[in-house]
Amino acid sequence: MSQVQLSRFWVVIPAAGVGSRMCADRPKQYLRLAGRCILEHTLDRFIDHPALAGLVVCLASDDPYWPNLDYARDARILRAAGGRERCDSVLNGLQRLSEAGASADDWVLVHDAARPNLARDDLNRLLVELADDPVGGLLAVPARDTLKRVGPQGRVVETVDRSVIWQAFTPQMFRLGMLRAALDSALAGGLQVTDEASAMEWAGHSPRVIEGRADNLKVTRPEDLAWLERCWQGERHA
Repeated sequence: MSQVQLSRFWVVIPAAGVGSRMCADRPKQYLRLAGRCILEHTLDRFIDHPALAGLVVCLASDDPYWPNLDYARDARILRAAGGRERCDSVLNGLQRLSEAGASADDWVLVHDAARPNLARDDLNRLLVELADDPVGGLLAVPARDTLKRVGPQGRVVETVDRSVIWQAFTPQMFRLGMLRAALDSALAGGLQVTDEASAMEWAGHSPRVIEGRADNLKVTRPEDLAWLERCWQGERHA
């Protein structure tokens, strides 16, 4: 394959959540995985990429764990205040990028702090496929299992056509100015913003889906962490 010139990009990682479903003694991004915390592994996926222009981590003001990481002293990583919701953190991160010299037309990739298994090939595919896209898009995978819509009584109402259903992952890649405007508009309209693509949809855009690997797992429950441990141990012993 010939060398492809990848678009320059910035990264925003919202990392102010508490991860209550993990039932742990600390936010899930600081849980240990293969000798380091999850957030460190996530940062590893971007920090040495040759097309990276800069990276912002959005942290809670009273975060006691970040200062203890080596990355806290890395000049390539900026810090922004975490917000009450994910979208608030992302908006703070976008503002920090603007202050650091990012322009409204620059690409920004928003990635979950607790998604440490992003493959470099998936990241590069996203950058190549969306380089000239007028909107941007996100990594996702098509639904594999039969899907059921369930009513309030816990009974199946219908089987959903899975051929048109995709599971949204991150990174999600949009122009800084467009994403900021979309998030502002969604919040003003009272939308419950669960990811950046939903804000772009609210603003009338149609983000493009780029198929990625299904193992780009977001650690949400204890079994997710155990699965990654087994997966990475297998890779080391292969």
